[in-house]
Amino acid sequence: MTHLPYLIPGWILLVGVYGIVTSRNLVHAVVCLSVAQSATYVLLLTVGYQKKATAPVFSDIKPTRHVVDPLVQAMTLTDIVVGATVTALLLALTVQVAKRRGTVDPDQLRSLEP
Repeated sequence: MTHLPYLIPGWILLVGVYGIVTSRNLVHAVVCLSVAQSATYVLLLTVGYQKKATAPVFSDIKPTRHVVDPLVQAMTLTDIVVGATVTALLLALTVQVAKRRGTVDPDQLRSLEP
């Protein structure tokens, strides 16, 4: 078994974290967080993959046939929904920060004075 499928999510996570650390814009940071979270989708799909397995639709297949685990697919879909919700919330907060402060540069948002 090769470790390459497990290294790809790690690389995607590192790219997202690097983007968050070096970001000078809140919108860019939110997008980089979304990229970092997409590594979990790839990791879950890598864990649930089985060679020569069919989709988990049990109406027309034989009981001895190998199928992909439907729990991993459901967790991936849930992760996608949670990720989209978090991204939408963070973008809405970024819009509110831009309206109130006039900037989305994190260095200029240090003070808490109005």
